Amino acid sequence: MSDGPNIARIAGLVGDPARAEILTALLGGQALTATELAGVAGITKQTASAHLSKLLDAQLLTMRSQGRHRYFQLADADVAHLLESLMGVAYRAGAVRLLTGPREQALRKARLCYDHLAGDIGVQIFDSLVRGRLLKPAEDSMLLTKEGELFFCEFGIDLDSLAKHRRPLCRGCLDWSVRRHHLAGSVGAALLQRIFVLRWARRARNSRVVTFSSGGEAALRRRFNMGA
Repeated sequence: MSDGPNIARIAGLVGDPARAEILTALLGGQALTATELAGVAGITKQTASAHLSKLLDAQLLTMRSQGRHRYFQLADADVAHLLESLMGVAYRAGAVRLLTGPREQALRKARLCYDHLAGDIGVQIFDSLVRGRLLKPAEDSMLLTKEGELFFCEFGIDLDSLAKHRRPLCRGCLDWSVRRHHLAGSVGAALLQRIFVLRWARRARNSRVVTFSSGGEAALRRRFNMGA
């Protein structure tokens, strides 16, 4: 047996259909109870509890207690990035659920990828930042240029505070529905929160969908020079 991380164990945990549904349900960054996750996965609460125990043991999830309830979340952004990458591979390979209708279209337009913005709009923001030379590739990450730093500071994002955290400021995250990158990292997360604060968009109830108002989307496109 070779040395190194046990990829097979993690792959086996993620690959189980019920656990995959549980993990995907948590990809929006929200905390859910075992009962809620059981409903999403279409299994009993007892079965869900067994799955959750395994995911906690592997440090793919975290759990916190509040009153009589226990809430589960993805452990960190690395787990979210793993799941989104797997969804990209599944999409490319044709392993796609046969779901149609407004909800699917909305997911493709704008959705949460853990704590940052994905979908068509997220990709357009990323492309605009690169095109405007506010963001540039740097080995395995992305760097803000001086102009980019000024842009985000003027947009109301405190880069000095973000730089104190261990998380990378900027990272390209491959979008499963568009097959191009959107902006992840602490700047990506702060950007989404700023959009919410400005009330340009809101998160749809019990969903990963991010819904922009007509005025909010227009303001975003002007600010990020995205075109109509």
